[in-house]
Order: sequence, then C-alpha cells, then structure tokens
Amino acid sequence: MAQIPDNLNDLAAALEGISDLTFQLPDPEDEQIPEIEFLQKVDTAWQVCDRFDLQTDIWRGKILRIVRDREKKGGEGRGSGFLNWLKEREISKSQAYSWIELANSADTLLEQGRLEPGAINNFSKRAFIETAKSSPEVQQLVTDAAQKGDRITRREVRQLSEEWTAMNSELLPDEVKEQAASGAMPSRYLAPLVREMEKLPKSHQKALRQEVTDNPDVDTVKQTTADARNLAKYLDAGAQVQALKQSSLDLEMALEEALRLGCLNVAADLVKQASQLEQTVAKLYTTWKRLGGIADRLYVDTGASTPNLRSLLNCLDRLVGNIIEVPLDDAGDRIIRLKVFNDSEP
Repeated sequence: MAQIPDNLNDLAAALEGISDLTFQLPDPEDEQIPEIEFLQKVDTAWQVCDRFDLQTDIWRGKILRIVRDREKKGGEGRGSGFLNWLKEREISKSQAYSWIELANSADTLLEQGRLEPGAINNFSKRAFIETAKSSPEVQQLVTDAAQKGDRITRREVRQLSEEWTAMNSELLPDEVKEQAASGAMPSRYLAPLVREMEKLPKSHQKALRQEVTDNPDVDTVKQTTADARNLAKYLDAGAQVQALKQSSLDLEMALEEALRLGCLNVAADLVKQASQLEQTVAKLYTTWKRLGGIADRLYVDTGASTPNLRSLLNCLDRLVGNIIEVPLDDAGDRIIRLKVFNDSEP
C-alpha cells in the first residue's frame, strides 16, 4: 500500500501523478463496439476508480487518526479541536470514524502478515471493509485469494465466509458437510442455518441438527432455517412478555405443541406482537404522564389574559384525563377510548 507522503514535495509529486490519470472509455454511440467489449472496458475503468477510492480512503483514515491522536495528547476541550478540524473541512463525525476504522483494518491485515501491500489493489472498497469485519479464518482465506491476484468483491468475501462456516461449524452434521464439500449442497443455504441455530439453547440446537441429519437436502435445510429463526423469535419475545411471566404457563410445552402442529411461525408472531403491545402500552403511559405534567404547568402560568392558551389546554383535555380519546378518522365517527387507572385503583 502506498504510504502517506512525508512532505509537501512528495505530496505534490503524488498529486501530479494522480492528475495524469485518464480513462480509455468507449464511445457509447459507437455501434461498431460489441456489447461484451463495451461492458469489459467500462468494468475495467470502474475497477480503477474502486481501487483508487479504497487507497484514498485509507489515506484519509490515517490522516484523521493522527489529527485525532494529536488532539488527545495535547489538545483541550475534550476533542473539540478535532471536531472543529472536521467542521472546517465539512466532514461528518461518522464519516471520519468510518475512514479511521478502514485505516485501522488495513494496518491490522498488514501487521498480521495476512496481506501484502500491493494486494490491496485487488479489493473493491466494500470487499475490503467486509474482509476487515470477518473472522480471522475468513480473513486468511480472502487475503490468500488476493495474494494470488484474484479480484475480490464483496460477493467473493461472502462466498468464502459461507464456505468456511459450512465446513467448520459444529452445529452441522457431517452428512451435510460432506455434501457441501462435494458441491451437492450449496454453502449459501448452510450459513444462514448456522447463524440462526447459534441463537438457540443447546437443547433446541440438538433437535434441529437431528432433523437435518435425517434429511440432508436443500428443502430440509431451508425449512430448518425458518424454524430456527421463528424459534429464536418465540423464545426471545416470550422472555419479555410480562403477561406470560405472571402466569403458570409452560412456555416450553406450548412450543412443543406449536412444533407438532406446524404453526410455530404463527405462535412466534403472536408472542412477538404481545411483547410489542406491552412495550407500546408502557410508552403510552409514560407519555400520558409527561403530557399531563406539562399541561398542569402551563395551566398554572395562564389565566384570563391568555384565552387562546386556555383554549389549547381545553382541546387537549381528551388526552390528559383518565379517559384518553383518539379519533381514528378525520370525521370523528370512529373513536378509540382508553381508561387509565391510577396506581391506587384496583
């Protein structure tokens, strides 16, 4: 990877080289150019832009990092100097830290010896970021491919990640791994299954694993992935619903019955909606209390000299009282009424 220029002369030389950068773009109106050749030339130009963009953003990240670190060491105002530096250059804080993260990722890959500097040019920008976020094992697979000169896009990173997941996860039975290794079972179906199963307790993982072992085919893998996803939603939402915690319901037995009847998706959605309703009601009560307090303060500050403010308060009476009234249409023909009981009321 190119280094940041040490002085202004080096910088000027670097910029001079950049200014000479030209693209041999095909004429879009030239009908003599075959479509395949036209697209190849455009793709080549695009790859040049992509690589140059990646190098530039890594440089930017390194520059921003030293500005930030300088501020941490000797600056005052808890980083305000760095923020002002960004503001002067119209750079958002989130954009700055995304560049710094990119520079850190480049340093990590280079320092660990996984990537030669020149191989960075084989990455698209998004593929490089995706690689930096991957596990060390996937990083090694991707960088090995880049070292060989392969063009690395985000699709290649994801494919290698899925293949590694499929071949190394203990959650998948050997029968399925063998099919994945031979190409009979596409790894793109197995990675989502592993991700969903990782969210579950071991008892449920075992049952799903046995299901795939008995029927190691694509349809079973797809269905098991959906079951695992719904199961995770069911368990997660069930643990949050207060109405279930305050009852003698056996949530596991209800789950087994839903699995037996093939309606796990419906049961999971039911529990999820119940959780959302409880959260909405709690938020409604908090907002209602806050609204009432604000209305009381405004009432104290108003009087006969502020008839319009008093009118405002009167209009909002239907929202701040114990009975909340909200029309469901503009005509007011349909109204929903909710009664809020005080804590002391039964």
